[in-house]
Amino acid sequence: MSSQKQSVIILGTGSYVPENIVTNDDMAKMVDTSDEWIRTRTGICERRFAAEGEATSDMACAAGERAIQAAGIDRNDIDLIIVATMTPDMPFPSTACLVQSKLQLPNVCAFDVQAACSGFVYTLGIASSMLQSGNFNKALVIGAEKTSPILDFEDRTTCVLFGDGAGAAILTREEIEGVGILGTIGGSDGSDPSVLQQPAGGSAIPASVDSIQARQHYLKMNGKEIFKQAVRVMGQASADILEKVGHQASDIDLVVPHQANMRIIDSLAKRMKIPMEKFHNNLERYGNTSAASVAIALDEAYKAGRIKSGDIILLVAFGAGLTWASSLIKWH
Repeated sequence: MSSQKQSVIILGTGSYVPENIVTNDDMAKMVDTSDEWIRTRTGICERRFAAEGEATSDMACAAGERAIQAAGIDRNDIDLIIVATMTPDMPFPSTACLVQSKLQLPNVCAFDVQAACSGFVYTLGIASSMLQSGNFNKALVIGAEKTSPILDFEDRTTCVLFGDGAGAAILTREEIEGVGILGTIGGSDGSDPSVLQQPAGGSAIPASVDSIQARQHYLKMNGKEIFKQAVRVMGQASADILEKVGHQASDIDLVVPHQANMRIIDSLAKRMKIPMEKFHNNLERYGNTSAASVAIALDEAYKAGRIKSGDIILLVAFGAGLTWASSLIKWH
């Protein structure tokens, strides 16, 4: 093997969103809200909800197929699958194993990552390290979520925020230096899980008549606290990854942030002193798709011609945990 430093590059991306468009006016028919209330507070105009019977693994497979096609590789060359999701098809087996079977991929290493909305950026770091180890050659990494079943349509402050979808990327190791994934960092603070959680359904509060009646299987969020924390940790994670790899904010050609709230993205742009023109946002069309958010936006940005060879791309996200992550990529 060459002594030249290796890089992990993205060979291709893909994404999938369900056909079912749910507008703010549609939401107003289900819960006490309005288009004006949602738009002014979040920037969201519509979101997608998966069809009945359409599971997280189905959306993950659709995005994965598109990434494989875009990369132009033989699917049999994939030897690692990582799926980031907080809404798996079932607690076990992993959604990644279901994707492996549905995509008819070879018998490969497959597992899930649960870092909520930070999940896809986490997977980039994990897959990059596993590829750099020399034990794996090509990875399929996916962020996929079906949040619609865990939304509480009696809570207008949370149910209007989320949507369903999936995004994917094919990663490989190249004998070339200074391109691809330059670095990835992650962090967490689990001191107050009540800020954003799904309380029941695990070992702490197993499913019961009481847990169902108490609506504990739905997503719960302290919006004000999440906003405050998100602005701080996304800004810090962005500064930290730039420092780690020796770049400045002025070097960044495009920021692909987690799509949670336009006010958070605006605050991040101001904190980093980066113009909004350098941000790729699709929040108005899809809402918060959790672990799929950054993956979908990255695929869209590339297909829209916003990413060129040599560009420096910042990915940054935060989610339940709390978790946060950032990655800096020099597009190959």
